[in-house]
Amino acid sequence: MSDTPALPQVLIVGAGLSSLFLALLLDRIDVPYQIFERAATVKPLGAVMTLSAHIMPAFEQLGLYEDLQKISIPTKAFHVYNSDIKKIGMLDGAKEKELVGYDRLLFARPLLYDLLLSKIPKERIHFSKKVASTRQDDKQVTIECEDGTSYTGDMLVGADGAYSVVRQSLYKELAEKGTLSQNDSQSLEKGYICLVGTTDPLDLEKYPGLDRPEADSSLVVGKGIPYAWTTFTMPENRICWNVILQLREDASKSVKSLKNAEWGAEANEAMIKEVYEFKTPWGIIGKLIDATPRDRISKVYLEDKLFETWNGGRTVLIGDACHKMLPSAGMGAVNAMEDSVILANCIYELTDLSVESIDAACKDFRDQRYPHVVQQYIASRVTGIIEFGHAWWERLFRHVLFNYLPTWIQLRSVVKDSAYRPQATFLPLAKKRGIVDVIPQKPSKRNAREQQEIDPVTL
Repeated sequence: MSDTPALPQVLIVGAGLSSLFLALLLDRIDVPYQIFERAATVKPLGAVMTLSAHIMPAFEQLGLYEDLQKISIPTKAFHVYNSDIKKIGMLDGAKEKELVGYDRLLFARPLLYDLLLSKIPKERIHFSKKVASTRQDDKQVTIECEDGTSYTGDMLVGADGAYSVVRQSLYKELAEKGTLSQNDSQSLEKGYICLVGTTDPLDLEKYPGLDRPEADSSLVVGKGIPYAWTTFTMPENRICWNVILQLREDASKSVKSLKNAEWGAEANEAMIKEVYEFKTPWGIIGKLIDATPRDRISKVYLEDKLFETWNGGRTVLIGDACHKMLPSAGMGAVNAMEDSVILANCIYELTDLSVESIDAACKDFRDQRYPHVVQQYIASRVTGIIEFGHAWWERLFRHVLFNYLPTWIQLRSVVKDSAYRPQATFLPLAKKRGIVDVIPQKPSKRNAREQQEIDPVTL
């Protein structure tokens, strides 16, 4: 095996945030890649999104941190109300920046997508390329598209979401070999339905305070109804809103039995009519819905699943393709981009393009990421109970949290959680911010090797 760096031809299926982030990292180490997206154009869900200290250093490394701040607004508190807009609790993050070094930033997801997409060379991304199947052998990996085209490379990255075609092809191969775990053969769990949108710019006379420099983030928990709804103030005097329906335990496996689980414009209007009079700190949610163009209102399942198998041969999975999380903790996209950072580090270490070396690099990626993803997956489930749960024990849990849990315990959890901040080993490290100790990551063998060549140690 040579110590000369290897540059694999990487095929990336899916053009989501994790794909674009990975592409930007691969550009920095001159690894050739192509992105294949099934849609003619990507229209990200028009929902609010938050990023925290976990991924900020990687944005700094790529020179995108200031751009991110320009499209964002800091959020420091999360207010919780009952149906009558009586405050029942608050998560206070006023001291978070002092501890971790970064504001928690809130923005519209499409703005981040457009920022990343603008940095990708147009010839590297191919739209209207729906992958039908994949195959791999000792020499290469191939994707077959429904339009009859095919593409080959040294490595395949499945970043094509919760219902990943790449994962299905990989798992079919593993199942035929009898090596697929029972957990990985089970489907995602559908726990909630979410109606979401972002308003046009609103009149400040009708919505005074909307232009404050910090976001107003609010959650309303329905009483006697299985609904919770949130509002977030956004740049440009907009409000992002969503309404979340908790599916009954006996219906979560057969959601077609619920009227609100139907899809299409008529089904959306039926759900809008049902929730129209729900109160928010900004008035009834129906007025916010009316201020939102109908083509910017989406209805989606909130579902989750942590898969055990992330790689095999020349194929590896990242993001929702291997760990779909509830959005309650705001860590789905963060974890997807963290995947991209660690996978790029592992690709950087390759010294040959044999299937054994690529498989080992992908396994190393999974081994580094899996323990951290498990923690975040659990956190997303717990936060889902806090924010969206309506069972008696979920309401009791929420009451105890907001009325008896001291703020210092909340901050201790934030500090512990933010200690994991992966960075690209092949770029200058971002300076440490805040007073929190950061978990050291696996050092680069390639960097150590190259440094020794430059400045050999004489024993």
